Amino acid sequence: MEKGKLGVIGGMGPQATIQFCQRIVDLTAACSDQEHLPMLVLNDTQMPDRTAALLSGDRTGVEQRLLVDARLLEEWGATAIAVICNTAHAFLPEVQKELKTPVIHMVEETAQALKALGCGRAGILGTDGTLQTGLYHAALEKRGIQALSPSSAAQKEIMGLIYDEIKGGLPGSEERFAPADRELRSRGCERIILACTELSTYRDWHRLDGFYVDAMDVLARRCVEVCGYPLRECTSQGGACS
Repeated sequence: MEKGKLGVIGGMGPQATIQFCQRIVDLTAACSDQEHLPMLVLNDTQMPDRTAALLSGDRTGVEQRLLVDARLLEEWGATAIAVICNTAHAFLPEVQKELKTPVIHMVEETAQALKALGCGRAGILGTDGTLQTGLYHAALEKRGIQALSPSSAAQKEIMGLIYDEIKGGLPGSEERFAPADRELRSRGCERIILACTELSTYRDWHRLDGFYVDAMDVLARRCVEVCGYPLRECTSQGGACS
């Protein structure tokens, strides 16, 4: 099998992009430089805010910029593309129509990972844009998994954690994370999805356990597989590798 080259559209945010690349390295069973997956990383920090675009109804700016970035990665020789932002996946159907190169869909891959775990009820932590578009709800429910969102009060804390703290370079406060966590657990969730790449960075800083399924981790694993590289053995879905 001929091995591929991964194109990465990042910058949403920059810290998450760095951590995604680290996960690719950590997940690849390699013993030398030459055995690692080649990556073309476009850290597009000027991408318009995805949640603001969805809430305003003006999707054009984000769609056009994603398409320009993806086409550039195609020109550079990418055989598969990863977009390091959950909310951006709401724009991908229109973008994918214009591309020859497949975009690995983080939302669908994460929903499939939950199905493989036998999960029947999952909580979703993400941006207002991700939740209001129903990206994860649709992907989970078509696999027979009930999807639950936090209450408006708990969601406000999650948005503050993402935008006011993590996007500002802070590790994020447990006080803002805790209300949604407690609430979703009390409603019988068997797993909670970290459906925002800023929350993926929160996981790394706060060492969250295997109760959480990290969508960025699922994406990284699938990227290694799609590009034809061997995976390191992992102890759990969305968790650390041994």
